[in-house]
Amino acid sequence: MEIKHIKLSGKGAFIVKEEGKRLAEMTYVDAGEGAFIIDHTFVDESLRGQKVGDKLVAAAVEYARENKLKIYATCPFALKVLTRTTEYHDVFQP
Repeated sequence: MEIKHIKLSGKGAFIVKEEGKRLAEMTYVDAGEGAFIIDHTFVDESLRGQKVGDKLVAAAVEYARENKLKIYATCPFALKVLTRTTEYHDVFQP
């Protein structure tokens, strides 16, 4: 499964597509210099149980680390994963 990153003028998403259909996504908005806010996560029923949501959060964490950014979350799912995963606390801002 490949996760792609899309970024356009202050917004972005990490997505999973198959046959041109978006099956999973996690969207975010820039939060000023040095941070972004994860605001939405969706995983299609066909991918449920495969930890795809966790993989999307991991992709966001990797992006944050590579770009020296902090992550905030208003999405309940992302907030739960970021809070419970101590390895992410270097980039997560509760």
